[in-house]
Amino acid sequence: MKQFISTADVPSVPRLVDIALNYKADPFRDKELGKNKTVGMIFLNPSLRTRLSTQVAARNLGMEAIVFNIDKEGWALEMNDGVVMNGNTTEHVKEAAAVMGQYFDILAIRTFPGLKNKEEDYTEKYINQFIKYAGVPVVSLESATLHPLQSLTDVITIREHWNQPRKPKVVMTWAPHVKALPQAVPNSFAQWMNAWGEADFVITHPEGYELDEKFSGNARIEYNQDKALQDADFVYVKNWSSYRDYGKIINTDPSWTFTNAKLALTNSAKVMHCLPVRRNVVIADEVLDGPQSIVIQEAGNRVWAAQAVLSEILKAKV
Repeated sequence: MKQFISTADVPSVPRLVDIALNYKADPFRDKELGKNKTVGMIFLNPSLRTRLSTQVAARNLGMEAIVFNIDKEGWALEMNDGVVMNGNTTEHVKEAAAVMGQYFDILAIRTFPGLKNKEEDYTEKYINQFIKYAGVPVVSLESATLHPLQSLTDVITIREHWNQPRKPKVVMTWAPHVKALPQAVPNSFAQWMNAWGEADFVITHPEGYELDEKFSGNARIEYNQDKALQDADFVYVKNWSSYRDYGKIINTDPSWTFTNAKLALTNSAKVMHCLPVRRNVVIADEVLDGPQSIVIQEAGNRVWAAQAVLSEILKAKV
């Protein structure tokens, strides 16, 4: 792999999942692979699991990880080309990304959408400017529209918990939230489910919360949550704001909160969420603390997803 932004960068999703699970069984099998190599982790937004798991993954490979919270510690970056910089921005991404490319072997970036301008967010200007000017492989730690490390983790987790000959039924259900959230995680989960091709994949949400079709792909869309949950083997619970009425909250119906009553409709489904999660808004305590919740194991698998990605990029650079 030359970079890791979406499934388009992955030659084989099943193979990458296998690599991750092999690292889980033997974390230090390639501890010399990253010797004398450095990954720069650049954050424009907060992080817990993505930051820590990627640092652990880099360490397992013998790499050094340097974290820079550019939104708090760096100069205000100008992302637009050809502008007169007589405003609040101090440094252009042309220089900033190019300089970082001099320091690091791999550059990992995390940025969120503004949720104000759909066209700007969905062009992925921020991460694409780093790709354009850094001159080294770029890994997405979440972007305006996608969160590929999380979604690779989710595929790993489903694979790990499924040992039946048939395809599992995987349902991604919208849930209410107190604030407008990006579509990055649901976009990405849908993209990876479609690329993996090993699940019967259903998306359920109230009308008006349809995702961009280039991500939802051939998933079955169901507006009746109870109907969608019937016979589900895995339920991925996630809120997102409207794509059509961009960035807006158009429904706060608490009946979409995932509870034990909802879980009872499924085939004793395993319950997943990317975390952090608002308890008793998105998912009820009774579910999160119950035996079907695998959110902690899912979060633990973030290390092996990151390690698989970093190792494939390092091997491609040799």
